[in-house]
Parts: sequence; C-alpha cells; structure tokens
Amino acid sequence: MRPIPRRGEVEEFDGVVGLGTIRDERGQIYSFHCTQIADGSRSVADGARVEFDIVPGHLGRWEAAGLRPC
Repeated sequence: MRPIPRRGEVEEFDGVVGLGTIRDERGQIYSFHCTQIADGSRSVADGARVEFDIVPGHLGRWEAAGLRPC
C-alpha cells in the first residue's frame, strides 16, 4: 500500500551536507536527505513546492522521502 502523498515547500536545503527541511501544508516540518530527491539530482531549491511521502527515519522521527516537484 502506497502512502498518501503530502505537499509542502522546501524551507532550506544545504547542498554541502545534503540535508534539508520541508514544511507541509499543515505546518509540520520534516527533514530529508538529498538521496530522497526522486529525480536523482541531489539538489533542490529553497522555496520549491514539492510532493513527498512520509517514512520512518533513522532517529525514530518521521522524514520526507520521494521528493518530486508539484
């Protein structure tokens, strides 16, 4: 069963370390790693509108995965 996608905006992305955050339409913030960008580019602009899935992260928190433009 595929999770229901969420939409949000990239708040910040640090291309050097490959980490960023997304604020969804409900105001919740999720972290993501550059390997979770669906097109394989490993880069995304601050302020970009994206669609993403929520998955369990390595530190027991929910993270964004499968980022794609919307």
